[in-house]
Amino acid sequence: MLKHVIRSALVLCMLTAGVAQAQAQVAAPAVDAKLGFDAGSHISLQALSPIQVENLAIAAKVWGFLKYHHPAVRSGQHQWDFELFRVLPELLAAKDRGGADAVLQRWIARLGPVADCNPCASLNQQDYQSLPSLGWLNDTRLLSGALRNDLNRIYRQRSGAPTQHYVAIHPQLGKPVFDSEAEYKGIAFPDAGYQLLSLFRFWNIVEYWSPYRDQVGEDWNKVLRQSIAPVALAKDRAGYERAMLALMARVNDTHTNLWSSLHVQPPVGTCRLPVLLRFIEGRAAVLAYGDEEAGAASGLQRGDLIESMDGVPVTRLIDSWRPFYAASNEAARLRDIGAGMTKGSCGPSTLTVRRDGELKEMVVPRVRSGNKRITHDRPGDTFQLIGDDIAYIKLSSIKRDDLAGYMERAAKTKGLVIDIRNYPSDFVPWILGPYFIDKPTRFARFTHADPVNPGAFKWMPEVELPLHPTGYSGKVMVLVDEMSQSRSEYTAMALRVGPRAKVIGSTTAGADGDGTWIPLPGGLRSLLSGTGVFYPDKRPTQRIGIVPDIEVKPTIAGIRAGRDEVLDAAIAEIRRSD
Repeated sequence: MLKHVIRSALVLCMLTAGVAQAQAQVAAPAVDAKLGFDAGSHISLQALSPIQVENLAIAAKVWGFLKYHHPAVRSGQHQWDFELFRVLPELLAAKDRGGADAVLQRWIARLGPVADCNPCASLNQQDYQSLPSLGWLNDTRLLSGALRNDLNRIYRQRSGAPTQHYVAIHPQLGKPVFDSEAEYKGIAFPDAGYQLLSLFRFWNIVEYWSPYRDQVGEDWNKVLRQSIAPVALAKDRAGYERAMLALMARVNDTHTNLWSSLHVQPPVGTCRLPVLLRFIEGRAAVLAYGDEEAGAASGLQRGDLIESMDGVPVTRLIDSWRPFYAASNEAARLRDIGAGMTKGSCGPSTLTVRRDGELKEMVVPRVRSGNKRITHDRPGDTFQLIGDDIAYIKLSSIKRDDLAGYMERAAKTKGLVIDIRNYPSDFVPWILGPYFIDKPTRFARFTHADPVNPGAFKWMPEVELPLHPTGYSGKVMVLVDEMSQSRSEYTAMALRVGPRAKVIGSTTAGADGDGTWIPLPGGLRSLLSGTGVFYPDKRPTQRIGIVPDIEVKPTIAGIRAGRDEVLDAAIAEIRRSD
């Protein structure tokens, strides 16, 4: 036993000292089968060669495929994370693709024979919105013939039972749940093995359990290869978190972020400028004060345009920060950059500000302050009357128990404005939507993950609003913009199907569907859009968002004048004679 441990340590030291030397001297697993991994993977890396990156990319795909398809793994007979650590040194030592494939074959053989399935899985393509992306199993340029045969047999003999050890399907929502994934909170970084595990786990969860995998917008396999070195070679915890943050941004899903680690998202700092910024007409404009006292003292005014910060143009800052901001579309990305760009070190910051066409140099201190909740809706009560003929309800403070009373007060108005330029405080599509339809009306349909066929997503029946016994006969204007996300977007889908309803504003955040948490090594937490949300005719909402019937965007002139141009347009539409 002692000889094996010493040999393992020597090999790992060689990997640390130089990749080429390690490749030349290692021909067998470097980690003893009995060595524990609770305190670390025992894998350290200083560099990666192109062939090692390629071998690791293939290993990531094979590891994920076996995790969700091999009967001995999907049933939980193996601690699959630790099995990765046992095979990684041998893979890293492989001199070429053929050598790495042989390592993977021996690894599969150690899992034991795959018995004939009973019952076997089936896949009726007509029932599915998307199918598994498994063409690589037969790619002769990617895998050796023997490895292809092994993987294809496992796929053909996959069980028809819906149970998976590492993922469960929520019985009502149909989204994947990853409660069996370990977080390994006590791991010290850097740890190349655990960092690679984090990449492998996240990449395969997107590959097999994201209903929007086909809407990522770039080659997901290429993303894997390009992420291996940044993640594996990160030199500390913050570097590891930033590398994972950059990976998640490439999913292009506003839900998918490294929510546990936003403190490493640039710019970093514990203080903020005392203002709230919003991108208007493509420019970073002061919208309001985040800290009233410090904001008033700063000299900044509503509608001021921030041209540069500490000598760096805002356009250049955005370009450098963009890779670390996860978003489904540009509207959501600029929303989040605008919210984050005031962060930095405590103390004075030099700003170049454009006001009334003139540039001003201003020194504004960053101060410690909490994150003020931002909405673009109308200040004041949840329910308001605008004149005698228009009712207004904002959903940022809505309570479902109050809706019946609000609708009774709105009953005789000419029109109703429902403001969802926010995140609804309560779930009200099924309570509010029925008021605006003349007959039961379908407004959405979902896709659910299929545990029997990982990577496939089934169409669910269309979702239908019931008719309310009283109803509302006036015009309905639904206000949306980049603040409208997820629950907001689903609510807008339900409200807009009324024959007298219109959506006014600008494109929403494009991240619909119930989110599901992804635990990652080091206690990190990410999120995934877990259910696919589509229109009844199967048109997607992801990345596209809710496209308004009447597009209205705020202007810099309107911000300076204190006008709400979207609300003004809704009022005008209600009062317009048909």
